[in-house]
Amino acid sequence: MDRVSIELENCYGIKSLQKKLDFSKHAVYALYAPNGLMKTSLAQTFLDISNGQASQDRIFPDRVTVRNIADENGVALTSESVFVVCPYDAQFAHTEKTSTLLVDLKLKKEYDQLHVGIDNAKEALLKALKEQSHSKKDFEAEIASAFTSDDDFFKALIRIKKELLDQKETPFADILYDRIFDDKVLSFIGTKDVKTALEGYIQRYNELLAASTFFKKGTFDYYNAAQIAKSLADNGFFDAKHTVHLNAATANGAKEQLEISTQKELEDVITKEKEAIIKDKALRKKFDDVEKLITKNVTLRDFKDYMVEHEALLSQLANVKKFKEDILKSYLKVKIDLYQDLMNKYEAAEKRTRDIEQEAAKQSTQWEEVIQIFNERFVVPFTLSATNKIPVMLGHAPMIELEFIYHDGTDDMEMAKDDLLKVLSTGERKALYVLNIIFEVQVRKKANQETLVVIDDIADSFDYQNKYAIIQYLMDIDQDKLFKQVIMTHNFDFFRTLESRFVPYSHCLMAVKNGSKVTLEQATGIRNVFLLDWKAEFKTNLKKKIACISFLRNLIEITEGSSTVSFVKLTSLLHWRNDSAAITVADLDTIYNDMFGETSMSANGTTPMVDIIRAEAQSCITAAVGINLENKIVLAIAIRMAAEQFMVKKINDPVFWAGIKVKQTQVLLGKFKKLFAKDIDSIGILDRVALMTPENIHLNSFMYEPIVDMSDEHLRKLYAAVLALK
Repeated sequence: MDRVSIELENCYGIKSLQKKLDFSKHAVYALYAPNGLMKTSLAQTFLDISNGQASQDRIFPDRVTVRNIADENGVALTSESVFVVCPYDAQFAHTEKTSTLLVDLKLKKEYDQLHVGIDNAKEALLKALKEQSHSKKDFEAEIASAFTSDDDFFKALIRIKKELLDQKETPFADILYDRIFDDKVLSFIGTKDVKTALEGYIQRYNELLAASTFFKKGTFDYYNAAQIAKSLADNGFFDAKHTVHLNAATANGAKEQLEISTQKELEDVITKEKEAIIKDKALRKKFDDVEKLITKNVTLRDFKDYMVEHEALLSQLANVKKFKEDILKSYLKVKIDLYQDLMNKYEAAEKRTRDIEQEAAKQSTQWEEVIQIFNERFVVPFTLSATNKIPVMLGHAPMIELEFIYHDGTDDMEMAKDDLLKVLSTGERKALYVLNIIFEVQVRKKANQETLVVIDDIADSFDYQNKYAIIQYLMDIDQDKLFKQVIMTHNFDFFRTLESRFVPYSHCLMAVKNGSKVTLEQATGIRNVFLLDWKAEFKTNLKKKIACISFLRNLIEITEGSSTVSFVKLTSLLHWRNDSAAITVADLDTIYNDMFGETSMSANGTTPMVDIIRAEAQSCITAAVGINLENKIVLAIAIRMAAEQFMVKKINDPVFWAGIKVKQTQVLLGKFKKLFAKDIDSIGILDRVALMTPENIHLNSFMYEPIVDMSDEHLRKLYAAVLALK
């Protein structure tokens, strides 16, 4: 991007603009544009490119818009290659992209690698649990909520580790999870009538268990007895010719042992014992009560069918929370190898993660460099820091969280950003905005993204200290080959400071409007225009000679005072006084020579200066449109002189005129309004003279921004209007 060509038509009020910017030797341009000319429109056009949007003319949207902004190869600038800094954007803030400034790629890679194994093991376990349970549920969330109060999956797995390893059986491993832990089912179970019915069933069930020959509540009951039989068979217990002895209570209270040598014998005993319980009339009545309640709710058909087939599960519904835990632990116990693989990887990673985090905590990052730049350079009543540096560095937190500490003398207060913004001045809020701009620039550096940075009046509303801090940062950007800058401003003092610090004079442009067309011209008069431009041509360029009158008068006032002959004579060239017409070119040359120790004289020494002023003002009327700093001064002097001459003639009071000592234009205008109050048209023109000309005349080498800001087109029209006064 060594060169950028701009061709615009009908872009937000810019009817026509063509310009080629050459960044091959210097990577920055400064552009001065008076308020309302084109600066914001140009920034918006570049912003459209950055946002990937089309440009248009907002006032006349039907006009055909042309926007060709391309590099030296004719390739249009991409959205990624353009960054527009608006004067202030309260919504512009650091983003997830900004957080990459904290990431340490080496540590993140190791951290990610540690967690790849964990993630894979976790995925395998969760998949197996879904298959085991025939469920569509998110078992990460189910396990986390079942075993912890803060829904932490790994914390839950750690909490039940010893229980799982000690657990021998998996009585609920084959339960269909969704048939029970459905929101409608759980809501139904929680109703008063159902609770009452279940309590009745469970009470009778427990009574039968207590009277059972072989079953015992909580250890060898109705449900897990069959699981034990299956487990023994699956593990080859009976094939190895082992036997099981069941203790049976006799009618007289004595104990008898029943020896079991096959799976079938054990299952037959269990089935017989189950049937003794199931066929109990009282229990059947209790079950029917529960079934009727379920049947009334048509949405619980699957639950009803499942309970009919697995009646023993009803006894577990007295404590749904514990039942859920027992089921999940049964699933996990069945998949104990996958569980242990996950836990081994997790615990190993946890130890190394702590080491990585300690290492990360010691590091300084690019993000912290941004913070340091901001805290050290900008004068604001707060400091800031990142509160979650380590998580962001390792890539497992998406966004930087800022902490703002407000300082008020000896007291400090931590504040949220929104609250902070309410108490900051405009300049301080803009300083915080600049922080986010620094973030964006640093991100682009890290991404090695070549970028055209278009800056629209970033320093407006800043105090001088922060304004210079911004300029220093723009200078820093200029040192990086990735960046090209176009710094736009309507503040002439800021424009001059840019040129004095780091923008070459040849890269200082001024926006000029000529009819419907806007041109970007080489700036003039940025530095001391009197010393560096006009003084050298005082005796050869008539417009510059006239423009020097105010400077000479200013210098004499500073060095000799306002009562000297030279000061009075120069004042007569800026107003219409009784001696104005008699002052010649030679008189002005003499004052100049006395000031600067010169002896040469202009060739037209006898010519009255008022004639020179009128002639040069007339030539300004037809001059090409441009910056024309000296033209504006010539026109302003000619306008005021002609306006005062008109008022002096109309008032026709030589004594009054001669008695005016200061602010002659205002005094004459006040008198004119009293005498000719009905001459509204003339008063209107003369008011414009009083409003527009003083700043163009009473200028000095340190402050002439009002002249630069004003188009000489307005002065041309005003001069014509004054000459037409009658």
